[in-house]
Amino acid sequence: MNNLPSDFWNERYADAEYAYGIAPNDFFKAQLDAIKPGDILLPAEGEGRNALHAAKQGWNVTAFDSSSGGRKKAIQLSLDHGVAMHYEVADVLEFKTNKKFDVLGFIYAHFPIEIRKAANQRLIELLKPGGIVIFEAFAKTQLGNPSGGPKSLEMLFSIEEIEAEFSGIQFILMEEKFIQLNEGQFHQGKADVIRFVGIKE
Repeated sequence: MNNLPSDFWNERYADAEYAYGIAPNDFFKAQLDAIKPGDILLPAEGEGRNALHAAKQGWNVTAFDSSSGGRKKAIQLSLDHGVAMHYEVADVLEFKTNKKFDVLGFIYAHFPIEIRKAANQRLIELLKPGGIVIFEAFAKTQLGNPSGGPKSLEMLFSIEEIEAEFSGIQFILMEEKFIQLNEGQFHQGKADVIRFVGIKE
């Protein structure tokens, strides 16, 4: 049995098929398309579906993930569609950049609970003042639902946890709701998610 998160994700991304499809997350797309393109950072970006959409819309894309398999498929997507993205293999607390970003896209970025607050705060530091956070992840009531998500309650979110972990962010939209997921093989069916849009103060 694999113990490292990167091992899990490399195994999931080993198939030629894209595990979560190549279309962007619906919430991410709707929010991003309303913003003038600039510099965007996408942590835990997996196989690159959201990075691809951002790049096609004219964003300067920086992405990272712990999975080398995810990066390989993301780069192939960018080549197939004739767009550029900068994509690194790195754990969240080890990712380094000299850039500051206009947007952070957290799309199902479920970090281990023991590092999650530090990881989220570290990423917020990379956001410009007035920069925007777009966030969607599974809520705690998603536990056991076959439509997707971590199998550990502590890796799922509550609104109260998000408000505590994203200090320095002014929330302009925050909602927990049931949605219909249709994202590749592993995000299918009714799901309980939390979404927010916030601005760095």
